[in-house]
Amino acid sequence: MLSKNELLYTLALQRVVNLGDISAKKLLLTIGSAEGIFKEKKRHLLKVEGVGAFKLKNLDAKIHLLEAEEEIKFMEKNGISFSCFLDEDYPQHLKNCIDGPILIFRKGTINLQNKKIISIVGTRKITTYGRIFCENLIEEIAPLCPIIVSGYAYGVDIVAHKTSLNHNLQTIACLAHGMNQTYPKIHSKYNEQIMGNGGFITEFWSNDAFDRTNFLKRNRIIAGLSEATIVIESAEKGGSLVTADIANSYNREVFAIPGRATDSQSQGCNNLIKTQQAHLVNSAADIIYHLGWQLKNEKPKTQQTTLFVELTSEEKIMYNILKQKDSESLDAIAIKANMPTYKVATLLLNLELKGLVQPLPGKIFKLI
Repeated sequence: MLSKNELLYTLALQRVVNLGDISAKKLLLTIGSAEGIFKEKKRHLLKVEGVGAFKLKNLDAKIHLLEAEEEIKFMEKNGISFSCFLDEDYPQHLKNCIDGPILIFRKGTINLQNKKIISIVGTRKITTYGRIFCENLIEEIAPLCPIIVSGYAYGVDIVAHKTSLNHNLQTIACLAHGMNQTYPKIHSKYNEQIMGNGGFITEFWSNDAFDRTNFLKRNRIIAGLSEATIVIESAEKGGSLVTADIANSYNREVFAIPGRATDSQSQGCNNLIKTQQAHLVNSAADIIYHLGWQLKNEKPKTQQTTLFVELTSEEKIMYNILKQKDSESLDAIAIKANMPTYKVATLLLNLELKGLVQPLPGKIFKLI
């Protein structure tokens, strides 16, 4: 945990115009502290790879420290905590994102230790189909006690948050503004419930302007916090598709709910599936399978002989590939088998149902 003095300088560093999170992280890792960056000679800072004079142009502006002092007062008055990317309590998945914030603000009872975390996003104009699917999906996955992350917006977001609370699941609302407000205001009636079983995360300050570009920045936190992003419904263009794209860039799993070709709010999801940017999801079982999760108290299937198990010729190819190594990734199996990944995934599922294959996190498979 940062000292109050180091927090002051870290906040000030976050405020430096044009520096950005990637360069700020490089400086912190090289110099060792935010205070040290402000007190180091610029000629030494310029030796840090990727940090040029343009990015350090505003480093000496005294306004940064003055603003940081005011933000600390706001945090203390409103019970807001924080996490620096160097802290142990900084979200681990987000820590692995190159452009994750150097510091985030937190409020509530968030506990990320040893938890399964998924993000659920989608259109603000949710249909009855999307609402029912979202509610059923969370109900089915509730026995695994995942944390549900979303953006606290109209539509899919608020349905995901409310359904999580109904099933006593932790839920995290990622905000595109500071902790001084709630947007949309009508959702403020859920604030206490959210903080009682999860909470709020943002990188924005209390005096930050409310701007459309904030939502795009917020989306990378939604994608970065979790193991996987699930798109419930989306038009052909929309913020949830940006979140899915970011999740893919982070090498996270992306799932999409298929819809009818004529439904405008299914166009985005259908396109994600069609272009193989997302797994098709019919139920929570698909997510559990691809993420390699297991239900509580579920014991791994015991090894059994293959002597009396009938395999198709294609299943035998999968089995023989897995016999060569202790474990193998889905993509590697597809390459070795010279088959498309969607077909390999189906064959591996068949082998799992026959008790021969065990899925592991990260689309890795091994023989039992």
